[in-house]
Amino acid sequence: MRRRLVNLLTIYLVVVLGLVLGYYFWIRANTPNTQVVGFFDDIPGTRLVIGSELIVEGEPPLIREGRVLLPFDTVKKHIDPYIWWDEAQKKVIVTTRDRVIRMETGKLEALVNEEPMELQFPPVEENGILYIPIDFLKDFYRISLRYNPEQDVVILDRRNSIYRIGEPISAEALIRTGMSIKEPIVRKFTESELGTQSAELVIFEEYESWYRVRTYEGIFGYIPKADVVVRDIIITQQEPDRFETSPPLPAGKLNLVWDMTYSKKYMEFSREKSPGIDVWSPTWFEIIDREGTVKNRANPEYVAWAHSNGWQVWGHVANAFKDIEGTSIILNSTELRHKVIKQILAYASLYKLDGINLDFENIYLKDKDAYTQFVREITPLLREQGLVVSVAVGVPGGSETWSLSHDRKALGETVDYVCVMTYDQNWPNMGSSAQLDWVEDRLVATLREVPPEKLLLGIPLYTRIWSEEVVDGKVNISYLAALTIDGAWKRVEENDATVVWNPIHGQYHATYEKDGKTMKMWIEDADAVNYKTSLIHKYNLAGACVWAANFANESVWPVFERNLKQIAHYEEWRAQVID
Repeated sequence: MRRRLVNLLTIYLVVVLGLVLGYYFWIRANTPNTQVVGFFDDIPGTRLVIGSELIVEGEPPLIREGRVLLPFDTVKKHIDPYIWWDEAQKKVIVTTRDRVIRMETGKLEALVNEEPMELQFPPVEENGILYIPIDFLKDFYRISLRYNPEQDVVILDRRNSIYRIGEPISAEALIRTGMSIKEPIVRKFTESELGTQSAELVIFEEYESWYRVRTYEGIFGYIPKADVVVRDIIITQQEPDRFETSPPLPAGKLNLVWDMTYSKKYMEFSREKSPGIDVWSPTWFEIIDREGTVKNRANPEYVAWAHSNGWQVWGHVANAFKDIEGTSIILNSTELRHKVIKQILAYASLYKLDGINLDFENIYLKDKDAYTQFVREITPLLREQGLVVSVAVGVPGGSETWSLSHDRKALGETVDYVCVMTYDQNWPNMGSSAQLDWVEDRLVATLREVPPEKLLLGIPLYTRIWSEEVVDGKVNISYLAALTIDGAWKRVEENDATVVWNPIHGQYHATYEKDGKTMKMWIEDADAVNYKTSLIHKYNLAGACVWAANFANESVWPVFERNLKQIAHYEEWRAQVID
């Protein structure tokens, strides 16, 4: 009996102890953490918040005379990847779609699209760090800026954003460091704050039971959804650009045709109005020395002739292809870039041009960003004059100096049209200039970087002729010339060449024997153009860019007219041309 009582008592004590421990752990698990921690305590200096992020790396912002300055590296990483610092000339350049802003350290005047504008505080260098006056730039960058002196925090938001705004339902609501009531508190509210701006919460992320929010002071944390009322969804509008992309372009796919006018003898105004052409791009402007001098071959009669026929004229601007070092010097000098730009702007205005086509080739790979910067600096100023801006680029892949040195994605984001040079496929080796399957492959690769609505497909009209002979058991290959369409077929007729159509390459391959040598041509003519231009519909491109008018004959322009202006889509082309 006694033993039984002992056993019952033991069981009772175990049960009671279990209940006590269970209650203790239940209380412990469900008792909220009341510890309050300072959100910014571990961050020295002025803090920086950009949208949904607290920026902790790099140097802190500076506050000078009530103005906010951000470190250059912070601006470049989080706001503007294209901001440019010329350390040698102590100049900062900011480019947007419609503005070019030039600032110099220590100077209280900036140039905005060449017009002077007063600065309240200039860029400064302190302890080897360059600081940018973000107050001045906030409207150009389309950001809102607020400084909270109590927390010593700068808060930036992008104006082209959608925000959900909420507020706590009571003073009992708490913001914590994590999604648990056991996490420390980073923000409490008072009754007097409710309904005021200081209690405003920007909601960035939504979870099952919690919101991730930012307070008015820039504190980030988590709050139970049950403790928040969402009262507004604010869509901040992005202001329109100041300038229209003009002039208006013809209907249908665009056809830009380069015209080689390297000397006066090539300037022909007597061509009859050829169909299928929208834009002439004469090779008028070229940088000819390392001082940034732009050679001018322009002719006002040419512009008048083109305009009288309903064509636009986009002046072609080239670097000195053979002087890669000179190009590097110019691209890396803020003053020389500016000098070149001012000359182009003056010529465009003087000759009443409709657009500019930029064609810089043979560039060091290390100068890729510098070329992008040049294009970003000239484009807003050309747009201010009402000009269309286009740029020629190499195909993805290829050599460092002819293809890899073009940042196609960045250039495509900047200009109105990108002309991809889908030709010189095998140059300087023997082979086709642009066989169809290769063109399509390189086009698809380009579309990963440039949107189709901006892309003009390069169409060659020249045919290269090569000779091949065996000498002492060794095959010698020589390049002879670039022929016009008529010139290539004249060689075929005069030499009774063997001609074979290659449907995969979309062109004729011609061979003949002469003087103990085998002559070879991959002919670019109206039939080759027919197949290449079909890709413009297949991939819904903006149009074509043609090198060059000087190689054409009368048969090729009607093909452009039919395929770019009359045929509406790829299946229609297949039905009319193939079936």
